[in-house]
Amino acid sequence: MIYRSIVARAGFALLLAVLMHPLSAEERYQPCIACHGDAGQGVVTLGAPALAGQDEAYLARQLKNFRDGVRGAVAGDAQGMQMSAMAESLSDGDISALSAYLSALSRAPATVVEGDLKNGMTIYQGNCGACHGSAGEGNPSLNAPALAWLDGEYIQRQINNFQRGLRGNHREDRYGRQMNLMAKGINSQDVDDITAYMQSRTGD
Repeated sequence: MIYRSIVARAGFALLLAVLMHPLSAEERYQPCIACHGDAGQGVVTLGAPALAGQDEAYLARQLKNFRDGVRGAVAGDAQGMQMSAMAESLSDGDISALSAYLSALSRAPATVVEGDLKNGMTIYQGNCGACHGSAGEGNPSLNAPALAWLDGEYIQRQINNFQRGLRGNHREDRYGRQMNLMAKGINSQDVDDITAYMQSRTGD
C-alpha cells in the first residue's frame, strides 16, 4: 500500500511537471530529425522531403491526413506508411505547434536537377502553375504547397503515387483527388524538366 502511494505521488508529480513545462515545438520536432533533418531540410537518401518554409496549413493538413489514415494507408506507399505510424500519437496541439515551427524555418536549397527548361516550362505552366505558382512557390489560397524547394526524386515519387492511386484515393482527400487527375500523362523525364525549370525560377 505504501509503495502504491509513493508510485501514485511520483506519477502525479511527473504529470504536474509536464503540464507546467509543456514541450516546445522544437522539442516536439526531435523525433523527426532522423529523417527530415535538424533544420527541416529533408534527407534525399531516405526519401524524406524538406519541410522548412512550407505553408503552415498544408503541413497541418498532411500531418492530420497521415494520423487519420487519409494518407499513407495504402500498401505500396512505404514512406507514407512510415509517416502514418509516426503521426498516430500526434494531438491537434502537436500538429499545430509543429506546423507553425516548420513553416517559420528558412528553406534549404533543393538538390539540383538537370533537365530541358523549355519542356519544363511548357509542361509546368500548362499543368501546374495555375495552382502552385509561376515558379513553384506555392499558393496557400488554393491550398497548393510549394514545390520548388523539394528534391526531384520526391516529386517524381509523389506524382507516381498519385498516378498509381497510392495517394489521393481517399474520399476525404479532396486536394489529393485533384492531383490524381493532374498527374495523368506526366512521365519521369517531364518531372525532371519541371523540377529543373522551377529551380531556375526560384531566384526571380
